[in-house]
Amino acid sequence: MSTSQTFDLQKTVCVNPATGDIVGYSQMNTPEEAREAVRRARAAQPAWAALPLEERVRYMLRLRDYLVDHVDDVSATISKDVGKTRVEALATEVLPSAMATDYYAKNARRFLQPRKVRAGSLLFLNKRSRIFRIPFGVIGIIAPWNYPLGIPMHEIVPALLAGNTVIFKTAPETQMVGRKIEEMIQAAGLPADVFTHLNIPGAIIGQILLEPDHHVDKLFFTGSVPVGKTLMAKAAESLTPVSLELGGNDPMLVCPDAHLARAVNGAMWAGLQNSGQSCGGVERVYVHQDVYEPFIQLLKQRVEALRQGPNTHHNVDIGAMCTERQIKTIQRQVDDALAKGATLLAQVTVDSAHTRANFYPVTVLTNVDHTMELMREETFGPVLGVMKVRDMEQAIELANDSSLGLTGSVWSRKTREAVALGRRIHAGVITINDHLLTHGMAETPWGGVKESGIGRSHGELGFDEMTQPQVVTTELLHFAKRNLFWHPYDEPLYEGLKGALNFLHGREFSIRLRGLIRFAGLIPRMFKD
Repeated sequence: MSTSQTFDLQKTVCVNPATGDIVGYSQMNTPEEAREAVRRARAAQPAWAALPLEERVRYMLRLRDYLVDHVDDVSATISKDVGKTRVEALATEVLPSAMATDYYAKNARRFLQPRKVRAGSLLFLNKRSRIFRIPFGVIGIIAPWNYPLGIPMHEIVPALLAGNTVIFKTAPETQMVGRKIEEMIQAAGLPADVFTHLNIPGAIIGQILLEPDHHVDKLFFTGSVPVGKTLMAKAAESLTPVSLELGGNDPMLVCPDAHLARAVNGAMWAGLQNSGQSCGGVERVYVHQDVYEPFIQLLKQRVEALRQGPNTHHNVDIGAMCTERQIKTIQRQVDDALAKGATLLAQVTVDSAHTRANFYPVTVLTNVDHTMELMREETFGPVLGVMKVRDMEQAIELANDSSLGLTGSVWSRKTREAVALGRRIHAGVITINDHLLTHGMAETPWGGVKESGIGRSHGELGFDEMTQPQVVTTELLHFAKRNLFWHPYDEPLYEGLKGALNFLHGREFSIRLRGLIRFAGLIPRMFKD
């Protein structure tokens, strides 16, 4: 049987990680169907980009309205596909997606309007320049399973508003959410081939979207560092630009004057919600020695009160892990830490009745250090490592001892000092007395440094990632026959141009004056045959 036939007969089986129940099926696409989708998207793009912006905005506002009108259905779909709680599906995905869609739709004109460029020198006062933003063409978006609606909506909506067509691929684990996004697009009435959702293995679609002969015009990928590097290497063959968000191992710095109740609650939410499956969630907690003991005691008390279980009702705090393979990664890191001297501070008991499901118990470890994988690698699970530091200088040193740099946070009652401390963390996003929240704020750029990726999503910077700058320069003296420095060349031209240099940058007034006189002598040549 050919590869194509094999793909034609395959469907992805979608399972609720919190219950083990099958929640649906999703037909897989063949490689040739993916290539055809790119061709059709490229053919549809000029007409889509030619639509007045107001029309594209209306389409996007229909997406927002769909989310509002179908909030329970969309939240339930996310909850069942990922295994997260219903509250988290609403609070961290549906609500931010609706707000983001509204934000981009209402700010698209401002983001896309031409921008005047101030003249950089008196020598070119006769020039007027503007920067226009033009769409790339076809945008490829490969989205992850941890926030299958919240992450791609910050890319799909700006891409479409900017005049691009979109090829979208979500993870096999969250196909029901991918189909829900497809349903939203259809309900909004977008023209054919402007948006295409594909179900095809990531290793295959990444290669197809970057094939030299018919690659997309830009690729957005959210996922692991190794896969991001592979895609970037493949993109180099066709010089296809990429935007990569590749995860984090985020530090939280607790200062001696921190409000401990808020800091503990913040560590729990940002580190444990979504079962810790947040690239920008808290993973490493560095606590000043003066408040270490009260911090860990309060953390232990509140963690042990968490309710972890299936997402079948609203009264659950922590849901399931989306994949079994991630549970193995977490267990390896915890085992490594315990073998090297870490102490189990707190752990939530998961009912043994959930043996068919993907649960990893919420775990907090103390006496951790940087010899342990837990503190050096992305965990992506409901585990916190808490480390005592002698002062905040040591905290900064440890926070920056990582190959990743997505986000970081500082917890202190002194905002100005906290900002100064936070800016020393090598990360793309810094929050004070909060963590992870800015991913839900459409106006704040999101992205990291070091191996956490390149490029930005969210806000104006993220919107700019969907377009290319095009500079248009016009001439005020269009009736002049030549520019000053055009042919024919001669010695007076050389001396006059040198005079321009002296006039603009000479160190003494007399030098500038003589330069101006020599330069002014060139003006007549602009109007001579």
